Amino acid sequence: MRNWLLPEYVEDILPTEAFHIERIRRDIIDLLKIHGYQLVIPPLLEYAESLLTGSGSDMDLQMLRVIDQLSGRMMGLRADMTPQAARIDAHLLNSEGITRLCYASSVLHAVPSNITQTREPLQVGAELYGHAGLESDIEVQQLMLQCLSVSGIDQIYLDLGHVAVFRGLIKHAGLSQQIEKELFSALQAKDVSTLRELCTGLDRSIREALLLLPELYGDKAVLAEAEKRLPSYPEITQALNELALVEKELNACVGKVAFDLAELRGYHYHTGIVFAAYADGSSNAIALGGRYDEIGKAFGRARPATGFSMDLRDLSRLSSSSAPYPKGILAPYCKQNQALDRLIAQLRQTGQIVITELPGQQGRAIDCDRHIVMRDGQWAVERIELIEQIV
Repeated sequence: MRNWLLPEYVEDILPTEAFHIERIRRDIIDLLKIHGYQLVIPPLLEYAESLLTGSGSDMDLQMLRVIDQLSGRMMGLRADMTPQAARIDAHLLNSEGITRLCYASSVLHAVPSNITQTREPLQVGAELYGHAGLESDIEVQQLMLQCLSVSGIDQIYLDLGHVAVFRGLIKHAGLSQQIEKELFSALQAKDVSTLRELCTGLDRSIREALLLLPELYGDKAVLAEAEKRLPSYPEITQALNELALVEKELNACVGKVAFDLAELRGYHYHTGIVFAAYADGSSNAIALGGRYDEIGKAFGRARPATGFSMDLRDLSRLSSSSAPYPKGILAPYCKQNQALDRLIAQLRQTGQIVITELPGQQGRAIDCDRHIVMRDGQWAVERIELIEQIV
């Protein structure tokens, strides 16, 4: 094997893309900061049970594991930063009021989510703790849409779901965990034939409701259809009302809002509204989120919570505002030249890239389109003529 080869679905990020990703990251973090979301940087490595706490089995297969040489305990490389943010809120900040946190760093997956994605997403996200009302769901979803907008994603489509619909049906049917798990898998795969087999023998109203869920996808007419045809259990009625209110609030700031009442992504830890954002040019969701009120309880401190996350690599690839790596200014190498040093310092303070040519350097710096030259006893910045750049 060649020493420079990387593992499958792991790749370097080269200068132009890295520059673009970093610019998007800064814009998002700055946006989150002015909305009151404080940046945290959790460790890449933790004890495995901590990383899995509250997330059910969703992250279990995605997490890479290593043995801690100091303690002998199993450690994991994080596959998602949401449990880490919940741990920080529960045990380190320990605030009784509302806490808003954000993060931006790498996560590692044992296998890629699909054949077009990396095993090292650059995850950026925000979490809001301490408020159980629909207002915080709306705040988080609006903020997610703004983050996508500042990233240069022009047209955004939002899918909304609510896990309380499926949970309400399971609760009133009194089904075992095994049947619940099989029904969940069939709904996730939109496998209607398997779903029909699993529903055999169930109460008629429950059976018809479960078989109806895969069809309840589309615009807000879906909510009217669901209200008419699903059982009027209190949790289902409340879920449909919440979805209608969110759609009303978000409709003006998103290209299209759709509903999917069979969407159960993150079912093992989400407790309310779940959402996914899509954009032209990507068949997969570019941002995911939802309410997960139970995860704080798993850390010993129950806190309502809602949040979202996205992959900076996806945003960079889809962004309409991508630009080439900025060109710099080539400066001559001169020892103890105060006038030149002052000019270079002033240029760099304004954000200009200034590259000092080193003694014996072969060829011109290819990333420079200007240079500093002496004109009439003064140092000046001039454009490098095209023929000079080619030479």
